[in-house]
Amino acid sequence: MVKIGHIELRDFPLLLAPMEDVSDPPFRAVCKEGGADLMYTEFISSEGLIRDAAKSKQKLDIFEYERPIGIQLFGGDIENMVQSAEIASQVHPDLIDINYGCPVKAVACKGAGAALLQDIPKMVKMTEQIVKCTSLPVTVKTRLGWDDKTKNVVEVAERLQDIGIKALTIHGRTRAQMYKGAADWSLIARIKENPRMQIPIFGNGDIDSPEKAMEYKNRFGVDGIMIGRAAIGYPWIFREIKHYVDFGSKLSPPTMEERVRATKKHVDFSVRWKGDRLGIFEMRRHYANYFKGLPDFKPFRTRLVEVETIADVSAILDEVLATYTKALLVA
Repeated sequence: MVKIGHIELRDFPLLLAPMEDVSDPPFRAVCKEGGADLMYTEFISSEGLIRDAAKSKQKLDIFEYERPIGIQLFGGDIENMVQSAEIASQVHPDLIDINYGCPVKAVACKGAGAALLQDIPKMVKMTEQIVKCTSLPVTVKTRLGWDDKTKNVVEVAERLQDIGIKALTIHGRTRAQMYKGAADWSLIARIKENPRMQIPIFGNGDIDSPEKAMEYKNRFGVDGIMIGRAAIGYPWIFREIKHYVDFGSKLSPPTMEERVRATKKHVDFSVRWKGDRLGIFEMRRHYANYFKGLPDFKPFRTRLVEVETIADVSAILDEVLATYTKALLVA
């Protein structure tokens, strides 16, 4: 069993990464059904919460079936981060997570996200103040360092544990790498092997198959893994990894019926949560991912991104199911 403060998770838990414009409640719903053990909100701007910005406030929406779930915050001002942690705590998530890993320019240039890897004393002070302001477990997600010359995550891990965080997730790239090149988990393994470290250490980066998850579990000794991009359009990756880790065999891929059902659930929740227009519009980025690898799917995708009602989406999805089920029977 893995424990984050009072939160108890299964051995080798699978975490859904907080992805901007992806990890919203509709997406989390299908990932929870797919087997995610711990999920996070999209990262939320501390300044947005303090200004009471509608988009930031909406990201605080969590639902009972999602638990355990963490709210992830980012910002460059310590006072604002503390205030936003207090606001987030009021909606009763299971934990507060601090983003020290986001590499995008719009975030880092404001002194937030991965930018804090260039000012470790400030990172430690900010984290300490947040730990003190909430009764919830506080966790951190970060990267190896700012660039190849400043891979300081081993020092960062010890210092953050010493001021009270309850778990640490490390993405195996520097900020300079963004999402390019292969993730390097060797420093993650060093942190896990450090006898001073007592909190759970989770690895993140490039896990896209059950085989790779098992390899990295055995090779690097992490307590669990966080999955991001590989879950987009494929929430079944969680159950597939669990089965492979537990039994050493691969599950069959999702059936066409499962693909269509998950897509319908996602779009239905999207419309209920965001409204008809925005809910349909923001689903358009997901269709190709749910049906990746299907031959001649492009005409269906074109139609799906053009329609404007959930009834039309549902009708096209029914047509997709019928078409590809028939094709499989013929084959």
